[in-house]
Order: sequence, then C-alpha cells, then structure tokens
Amino acid sequence: MSTPNIPMEKIIEKKPYFKYLRLNKMPTIWCPGCGIGQAFRATCMALDELGIPNDKVAMVSGIGCSSRTPGYFDGFTLHTTHGRAPTFATGLKLARPELTTIVFTGDGDALAIGGNHFIHAARRNIDLTVVLINNWIYGMTGGQVSPTTPTGSYATTTPYGNYEPQFDIAKLAIAAGATYVARGTAYHAMELKKLIMDGIKHKGFSLIEVLSPCTIVYGRKNRMSIEEMYFWFKENTIPVKAWEKLPEEKRAGKIPRGVLYHDDSRPEYTELYWNKVKELSGGEK
Repeated sequence: MSTPNIPMEKIIEKKPYFKYLRLNKMPTIWCPGCGIGQAFRATCMALDELGIPNDKVAMVSGIGCSSRTPGYFDGFTLHTTHGRAPTFATGLKLARPELTTIVFTGDGDALAIGGNHFIHAARRNIDLTVVLINNWIYGMTGGQVSPTTPTGSYATTTPYGNYEPQFDIAKLAIAAGATYVARGTAYHAMELKKLIMDGIKHKGFSLIEVLSPCTIVYGRKNRMSIEEMYFWFKENTIPVKAWEKLPEEKRAGKIPRGVLYHDDSRPEYTELYWNKVKELSGGEK
C-alpha cells in the first residue's frame, strides 16, 4: 500500500509539533506500547505551545532506549556517553545559555552509572529540563535490574525476584537540590505535556520523572501485558493534591503524580557563573 504524499506544510498545519521531528529518521526504534514516544510527543507539544523555535533548543542524551530520542528531534542534539548527559548538558548550557536545554535519560542511565552526574547537576541548580523515563529496568541491554526496579520484580539479573529497595527518583532529586520536580506517566499524556511545559519555563534544574511501561522486557518478565501496564499506571497513580489528603494507611501502593516540589527562590547556576566571569574580568565583555 502506498503512502500518500502529503506536503509537510499541510502536516504541520494540523499537527504543529511535527516541525520538531526528523521524519526521515522514522519509524523509531521503540517497541509497540513503549511510553517513550508519548514523552517525546509531550515534549514537542510543550515546545510548540511555548513558541520556542527549533534553533533555540538543544536536546542531550546518554545511552539507552530513551537516549535515542535526540536522533528524532530536529534541532541541536547531542547523543553522548553512558550516564554523562547532565555533564555534557551543563557545558552546553554554560556556553550557550540562551538555548532551552533538555536532557532525555532513563533510570539506568541517570541513576546507576550516571548517578553522580545527576545529583551534582541538581545540586548546582543549572537551568536544565531533565525528562527521565522510569521504566523500572534496563530495556536496551537485555532486561537487567535497575536502581528503580520494584522490590519483588523479575529481571535478567534477578531471576528469583529483586530483593533490593528501589530509588524514589523525586525524593532523590529534591534532596540533591533540584528546584522543580514533577512526576507524570505515559498514560496521562496531556498532564505530562503540562508538567514538561512548566519544567521548561522554570529557571533552574527541573526533573520530570515519567513512569513508562517497558512492555517487551519488563512486561514479559513480570507477566504483564501492554494493557495491564497502562491500566496499572491509571489505577495506582493519583494527583498529588488527592495524595496529600489521604491518610497514611491508604497511601500504600499508590504513587503521587503532578508537581511534587517547586522553589523559585534559589539562584540559577548559569547566571551565577556569568556574573562571576563579569566580576573577575572587570565588567561587561
């Protein structure tokens, strides 16, 4: 069956966020049911609604399924080494502070090999928007246990069930110094777009954790279908305001979603850096 030859202008007219896509790189590598595409779509829609042109955006990633995202983005992109996306993004932001700098990463990339880089970028409060795909497993490399694999879940490296506690990404980011922390899911796509928009607008380190199903690896190893995984996100995540009203005994097994922390009072690192440069150089250069 032939594909209709629709002019790009007509496509963008109906779906303006398509202007951020490298359509010649499609289809993506992501598996059927994977939520990374939803997170990428939400990011492109957020950029479109904010009116940020392609040449004012830089997207940086490390290694993993989520880190393939910049390859599909029509803007400035860096596909870097494993776990080092926040470090590369820090250098880029310091050199080109006018660029909206977005980091796409995953639970393994950001919190295992990249854990040190993640917490120090948060500590500095540099103006990066980090979209962290949390799919509870290493998807691309064969299904190994990750720092966020739920206790009791099965992975290639935990064939009898994971007996380690998992990281709470949001609490880790807040403790490290992030000034905007939010959590969304691939199921709640429009909510996710708003969370990413607010993260981009925030001047400081923004983390948006995206609970996303790894349908092929995590799903198969834990006997969950695509539908069951999305239904799990629907039933087990609740808006943060409703969460706050719940008594402690009813919070078990439930996950709050929405804006979990927001602080505009701290200075942003890039501004501190360039102010220091001006001070030491005797004024404006």
